[in-house]
Amino acid sequence: MMPEKQRHPTGQEQSPASIQNSGQGKFEEIIIYDELRKQLEHVSLALFKELIRRFAWRKIDWRKLFLAGAVMSIAGIILPTFLLAYHRNSRFESPNGTMHLSKNLTEARLDKSQLVTSAPFVSLNSSIESKESARVLRMRQNRRKTIDVLKVVHPPPRRSVPRHLQRYLQSLSSHEALLYAKREIEHAPLVENVGNDSYLYAPVFQNISIFKRSYELMEMILKVYIYRDGKKPIFHQPRLNGIYASEGWFMKLMEANREFVTKEPEKAHLFYLPYSSRQLELALYVRNSHNLRPLSKFLRDYVNMIASKYPFWNRTHGSDHFLVACHDWQGPFITTEHVELKDNAIKALCNADLKENFVAGKDVSLPETAIRIASKPLRNIGGGIRVSQRPILAFFAGKMHGRVRPKLLKHWLNKDADMRIYGPLSRRVSKNMSYVRHMKSSKYCICPMGYEVNSPRIVEAIYYECVPVIIADNFVLPLSEVLEWKAFSVTVAEIDIPKLKEILLAIPLKRYLQMLMNVKMVQKHFLWNPNPMRYDLFHMILHSIWYNRLNQIQIPQS
Repeated sequence: MMPEKQRHPTGQEQSPASIQNSGQGKFEEIIIYDELRKQLEHVSLALFKELIRRFAWRKIDWRKLFLAGAVMSIAGIILPTFLLAYHRNSRFESPNGTMHLSKNLTEARLDKSQLVTSAPFVSLNSSIESKESARVLRMRQNRRKTIDVLKVVHPPPRRSVPRHLQRYLQSLSSHEALLYAKREIEHAPLVENVGNDSYLYAPVFQNISIFKRSYELMEMILKVYIYRDGKKPIFHQPRLNGIYASEGWFMKLMEANREFVTKEPEKAHLFYLPYSSRQLELALYVRNSHNLRPLSKFLRDYVNMIASKYPFWNRTHGSDHFLVACHDWQGPFITTEHVELKDNAIKALCNADLKENFVAGKDVSLPETAIRIASKPLRNIGGGIRVSQRPILAFFAGKMHGRVRPKLLKHWLNKDADMRIYGPLSRRVSKNMSYVRHMKSSKYCICPMGYEVNSPRIVEAIYYECVPVIIADNFVLPLSEVLEWKAFSVTVAEIDIPKLKEILLAIPLKRYLQMLMNVKMVQKHFLWNPNPMRYDLFHMILHSIWYNRLNQIQIPQS
């Protein structure tokens, strides 16, 4: 009796011979793997004997020996895996799950007969491979959950400046160039924004036309002189991680910049005092002494030295000089010993508190960015899940310091399932969902002040595509010279903490979706790119300093 043909799920009939051929390939694969393993064992044994022979009665460099052993072990694991994967992919597997012969064998047989796909079969080896594939797939999915790759969108190139305009600007003194820029900004042409297709998204700006014209003029005109005076680590040594990373990244990128930095101070429009408030604290502050006077006296003496050595400070009494500092003590305490530094210089501060020597319109609110790994400042950015899949209405986790956070926990800790309000995130909670995943899974991220009004959670919420809810009275929001914070955040007064859920639920869905879209569109303006790009955070901070310097210029009535 003729052997009965078996039918493949695709509808094609298959003979036992074709099934046997496909199964034979699997056994060949096992044989190849065993041969490779045996050969590697022989090579390893031979190398080990050679090492013993050569190093006998000699001093052994154990570091090199350990390194060689590690390389051999890794090669023994990875090489067979890659070879086996290549052999299997080129011979058997197809995207639709059926079994095919290799390409060369297929082409050879096409001349004699039509290729017939074989029926799938079950073997011990195939079940192990399926389990292994499932395990790899789960690992990849878990990796995607924790590490999201940011899609970088590059800005348009700078607009070329006509030569006659370049010659005219070069003929102006620094003060005349600032007057020219201010007049041009006051008569900025109207920008017609086309929405999502434009790199600059109008809804997140107070006035897109003024910002765009001001930014273009900054690129055409601005020159910054960096004082070389001052020794490390307080000067010229940025710290690039931690909650004070903003001042460090700005220092690093400013000192490496060739577009705006000039070595000729006579041509400069702004002068940068390149010190780190964090390094100042580490160098001079005695822990638990509560005595900040040594820090303020050090800064006072530095400014006096600059004023006596160079003519530029006294020329404007410091109004064209600026500093960038993120430590809480910087604004209310450290600058108070020098009157002109406190009153005239432009201070870019994280602690932008109107009640603590911060002057809106002159000083700049510096975004506080918590960078965990200095070599990867853009790690985990983006990747917020779809709104319909976000199970959490509002989320906060953090230490209990300052006046606001204890009130927040008092009213909302374990009070409502929609309000995930914690103290420090416990291991039990973070084991199921990490801090970053909490933010990416929440509609709103609560950003209460700490010891001072600023908080790194505001920028974190923007990074992780969660609408920030800011609770900090008297706080001047970062880069508020140009950004329209109402478009992508919610501000809640400290007194309204008991009504927090009511306030959030009162926001219509359409309004929330628009805010979430604006968070994604404004995100690029808060990024520390290792290689700066137009309109990123480095350029946005520099622009706000430039813009506030222009605010101090008075145009003559004539």
